Amino acid sequence: MPTGNTARRRLLPLLFLFLPGVRSVAQPAADAVGRLTPAQAQSLIDRALANELAAAQDQTHPMRYLLRKTSPRLTSAKEIIETRDGEVARLVSINDQPLSAADQQKEQARLEALAADPGLQRHRNQSQDADTRRALKVLRVLPQAFLYQDHGKSTTPAGIIEKFTYKPNPAFTPPDLESQVLTVMTGELWVDPAQERVVHLDGSLVQDVDFGWGILGRLNKGGWIVIDQTDIGANQWRTAHFQMKLTGRVLLKTRVFDTVETETAFAPVPEGIPYSQGIKLLLEETPGGAVKNSP
Repeated sequence: MPTGNTARRRLLPLLFLFLPGVRSVAQPAADAVGRLTPAQAQSLIDRALANELAAAQDQTHPMRYLLRKTSPRLTSAKEIIETRDGEVARLVSINDQPLSAADQQKEQARLEALAADPGLQRHRNQSQDADTRRALKVLRVLPQAFLYQDHGKSTTPAGIIEKFTYKPNPAFTPPDLESQVLTVMTGELWVDPAQERVVHLDGSLVQDVDFGWGILGRLNKGGWIVIDQTDIGANQWRTAHFQMKLTGRVLLKTRVFDTVETETAFAPVPEGIPYSQGIKLLLEETPGGAVKNSP
């Protein structure tokens, strides 16, 4: 089984399915001829979603990559290393500007303190594992939660995709709070028919949805998310782009979620390295990736 961090990054697209729906931001090129029969379409959807579930639970090679996150108030970039004990991250820029010397020292001190406190490491990993468990709940019910309709093959920069729209299945009864949002969500799902993996998912909430009888929270109609996955090599699929814009109420407080995340510069790291080794790798290199000079 993968550690929480690895599964969480692969599950990011579907982890946020229990948040509001999605809007498509990238349209494919001209339609190709040929539609699947309803049985063929459902079979492809079932296989693709089964592959996503299997990928979320199977071991994958750990990676090092750059995560850029943008909100209306802040843009940050972090270098992240996946380890057997969870992800470790180093802040490398704020608002597209390198950290000052003082901020670099603070970041180094933070990582050194983290390396010295196994309790903090366990807490982070437990939180990531909880995210993974919630995502798996959603993944398992996706084939039953929606009615899918094939809209034919299309050409994208990544190749041929099979494009589907989806809407709530009136016969679906959500088994938990995480899957409740699926009952008011519509959108599009694009599948790579060769590798049978989900390339793109988008959707939007067509109604408000409450969690915990409205006491814990509510997501408002009109919220949306966009997610794109890509093969980064050797049939390893990762989230390349995630965008979310939604409003809601959490414990009586109004919240606005407006963020864009991109992941780039993937590079493998040795398998099975512990959290402490991931921190060491980040501390040995400058944010630009150059190895620090030895004293």
